[in-house]
Amino acid sequence: MAVKLLCLGLLLAQLGPSRAKQQTCLTSASNCDECMQSGPECAWCTAPHSNVRCHTLKGLQRAGCRKRYTYNSQGGVQVVRNDSSSEPVSPEAVFLQPQEFSLRLRPGVRQSFPLTITMPTGQHTAELAMDTTPVPAGVNVTFISSVNGNLLVVQVNVEAARCPSESDDSSQMQNRTGPWSVHITPRGFSQSVKLEITLECQCDCTRNREENSLGCSGRGALVCGQCECNKPYFGQQCQRDTDLFFSSNEDACRSGPNAPVCNGRGKCVEGFCECENRVNPTERYTGQFCECSNFDCPYHNDRICGGHGRCECGDCLCDDDWTGEDCSCSMETASCMANNQKLCNDRGMCQCGICVCEPPYTGPTCEDCPVCQGPCQQHAECVECRAFGTGAKKDRCDQECGYLIVTMVETKQDVPQTTAFCKMRSRDDSCVFYYTFSNLPSEGRSTVVRTKECRPN
Repeated sequence: MAVKLLCLGLLLAQLGPSRAKQQTCLTSASNCDECMQSGPECAWCTAPHSNVRCHTLKGLQRAGCRKRYTYNSQGGVQVVRNDSSSEPVSPEAVFLQPQEFSLRLRPGVRQSFPLTITMPTGQHTAELAMDTTPVPAGVNVTFISSVNGNLLVVQVNVEAARCPSESDDSSQMQNRTGPWSVHITPRGFSQSVKLEITLECQCDCTRNREENSLGCSGRGALVCGQCECNKPYFGQQCQRDTDLFFSSNEDACRSGPNAPVCNGRGKCVEGFCECENRVNPTERYTGQFCECSNFDCPYHNDRICGGHGRCECGDCLCDDDWTGEDCSCSMETASCMANNQKLCNDRGMCQCGICVCEPPYTGPTCEDCPVCQGPCQQHAECVECRAFGTGAKKDRCDQECGYLIVTMVETKQDVPQTTAFCKMRSRDDSCVFYYTFSNLPSEGRSTVVRTKECRPN
């Protein structure tokens, strides 16, 4: 199979779509593998007894699954062999670098890596093509190239469309998910690059079974946060026995030895709770023991979860850009942006769209400070001692005001208008002097009117 590198996206094996279609994560997935295969954006929560297992990372976060419990492998690329050489082996040979890669592909997630090809002296690269060994079904490879003298830099993109299903013809594959070896060779040359490709169709956590886990009441294995119960036990923690299914014993419908049947919110039918209906049809009880509700959550502004989330088992699952126990806290920050394009002027924190300012700063964006000195007041004493040799700092001017460079002008009209114009009164003679001040990265500069304005005696 030959592919010319001047094409930006030629398909080496069009046996599946180049990009996985946008899919909704299978929230009803029974295990991590099924969840991860439902879409490239899908993640799995491994926290024990989580109410939400399969969702996007944001969805799991809103459901209360902490980051350390989320599993969302995106695959990866690793350089296996990268021998260096400044010249081709012979004037007629090419040199490829690196020489071998290992690729882990999650379906729908593209992996990219650069490949440098040093061409023989005097050989042009315009018509260079690539030969490849057969590519596995459903795996696509594309190239983007750029030429720099006798160097050809190629970005190689590799992507798998999906994981194989049971119905796929795998007669030509030793392993349905790899590893497979694919070689890329510049056409007309013998040197090649080896790709070792493996599909990630199984979650790593499935390999870490905790048999007879305490989280499963010692009656099953904990796998990716879920219990796989030994027979005849069942339930989220393998706490129930199937022998009670069809008995009249109501203990199977109690959350504990002395707990009310179905928490007093339903009736026990053949070992299962049937939760009672509410007067309001939008309100309902759920859970193995009717322990959850979709209406017993915090309210804000007379709306459950502030109108920015949904109630699940007594907790608010907030919409994107909202947080807080009652989803009343906006994560939007535009209202906290100061005129200098800094959040809360770098003088406070933006909380729920409102600036909480550090004293003495105030105002909606922490830009007000009634007691703060402006540049005129802050530098007046140094300007006076440097320009006139008077003022409070005249005896220590060199030590405290050495940072200031002063330029004297004759009249106020000679003062540059690019900076703030200051008017200050000297303590020594009650005369007024005029100046400007500007801060530079390593020093300050001031332009001062040479003559003070003094009141006549």
